[in-house]
Amino acid sequence: MSSSFRSQLSRGEDEVDAATWAGSVPVAHGIAPRVRVGRSRWFNLLWLLPIGFVALIVAVAVAKGLRNASSVQRFIQHNPGVVETGGSGRGAALPIWVGVQHFFNLFLLIFIVRSGLQILTDHPRLYWTRHSTPGKDWFRVQKPVPADPLWTAKKDSISLPGQVGLPGLRHSIGLARWWHLGVDVLWLLNGVAFYVLLFTTGEWRRVVPTSWSVIPNAVSVLIQYLSLNWPAETGGGAYNSLQLFAYFITIFIAAPLAFITGLGMSPALSTRFRRISKVLSIQTARSLHFLVLVWFLLFIVIHVALVFTTGLLHNLNHVYAGRTDGSWVGFWIFAATMVVVVAGWVAATPLTLRHPRVVQRVGFALIGPAQRLFEHLDAAPGQYSERDISPYFWHNGQYPDSPEYTEMLAGDFVDYRLRINGLVEHPVELDLVQLRALPPHEQITQHFCIQGWSGIAKWGGVSMQTIIDLVRPSAEARWVVFYSLGDGPDGGIYYDVHPIEQMSYQLTMLVYDMNSEPLSFGHGAPLRLRNEVQLGFKQVKWIKGIEFVAHYAEIGGGYGGYNQDHEFFGYRQSI
Repeated sequence: MSSSFRSQLSRGEDEVDAATWAGSVPVAHGIAPRVRVGRSRWFNLLWLLPIGFVALIVAVAVAKGLRNASSVQRFIQHNPGVVETGGSGRGAALPIWVGVQHFFNLFLLIFIVRSGLQILTDHPRLYWTRHSTPGKDWFRVQKPVPADPLWTAKKDSISLPGQVGLPGLRHSIGLARWWHLGVDVLWLLNGVAFYVLLFTTGEWRRVVPTSWSVIPNAVSVLIQYLSLNWPAETGGGAYNSLQLFAYFITIFIAAPLAFITGLGMSPALSTRFRRISKVLSIQTARSLHFLVLVWFLLFIVIHVALVFTTGLLHNLNHVYAGRTDGSWVGFWIFAATMVVVVAGWVAATPLTLRHPRVVQRVGFALIGPAQRLFEHLDAAPGQYSERDISPYFWHNGQYPDSPEYTEMLAGDFVDYRLRINGLVEHPVELDLVQLRALPPHEQITQHFCIQGWSGIAKWGGVSMQTIIDLVRPSAEARWVVFYSLGDGPDGGIYYDVHPIEQMSYQLTMLVYDMNSEPLSFGHGAPLRLRNEVQLGFKQVKWIKGIEFVAHYAEIGGGYGGYNQDHEFFGYRQSI
């Protein structure tokens, strides 16, 4: 009973070899983005290019016709496009701090966008319901889910080019999340500083509509742009009403929505704050998060195009040099910042592949304090009922195929034994009959996969608190290791480590039933873990052993789990 499964673990590497990454997962190309129309028809978004071009030509023709109408001419004369507000600063350049934050914001966004695209491709489908049922997605960049009943979410992931995604390898979501969440912290801090400076200096008047007259002026500007007879530039100080709306939406709607929807994808927060998560489910949050990304990308493209076509030198002086003239000072400052941006873009992927542990450590240093705060949020049962159970629950992980497991599966697990030992007073081995004889525990909860999909199921089994009461861990036991009968993709058995305090949470349990039936092979038979404040990769399936330890530093690679050792996940993943 004192023996451990530690000798069956593998340590992992401290560099990324693209050829052997994630068990040599092959490159898998997706398809052009598609949006579902009706029940089963899909629209290829690439058709928007010719359709948009034709629509633009028609809009230009209509706008030119309208400009010839006397009533429209009077309308434009009365509403030229710019609404003067107190302190709007016509003719005044922006303060230097705006230029500094403008650059910092752009620099951070390149990593946020690239890592965000990498995360999306790990589950390249979006849904409006909290279930992730194949065929019910509204957006996808992947083929329909095949009929294979053992098709996994990992198999469904797709590849991105190395200089598009970050880090650009298929199923590299662990590293992508460190980039995304870590840089998000810096982006949010930069945003808070921007808000403070914006309102303490009065610069908010440039980007906040203060009069209803901005609406007709915005319509006027739109007609002027589409007619190719653009509105007169006002110098940097006062934006036209269409620009005003674009800046206002970006600063005060899109940016906060990115933050809120990001939190909406957190398992700890979603299981804690029920009133919010009932409206803003993880899938709704994920879809809105994606639409915010689309807005930012459209804004950047149009913003850059207008900067270059409406007086490049004046515009760059206005933003980067705090000047209102047509000198080259702003251009050279802009060029220097672009060198930094391009260098950061190019270096990010090779840096990540060569030094993934650095990325992991820096990412955790940035996001770790928030994760430590949220991971201690216990959740109460009763959020979902049987009518909420998902019609489809994705399989995931590498299926066990060892002779040991194959023999037990064929024998309906009559020879299965769960070994519980380590720093406990009463180590035990329990078969399924003994496990089912323990006080039963049942809950209906939502599963959050790190890849982005979710599902609700009814779980039946035994509470981990019951197990703790049975084996009585010693005071030195601070962590609990769960060992799987299945190997990980890089060899060695799968395992994961959880804080011992989370074992007493109401929704932490060992599961032997799913939706009132014994666990299936694909979902972890005969026994799996549920810890509802953690993401899915920590819910170890096909469990064969539990070990209570003082620390996990000497177990496996020492990072707290198989995915942490091999794919650079974090043992704290409550966000």
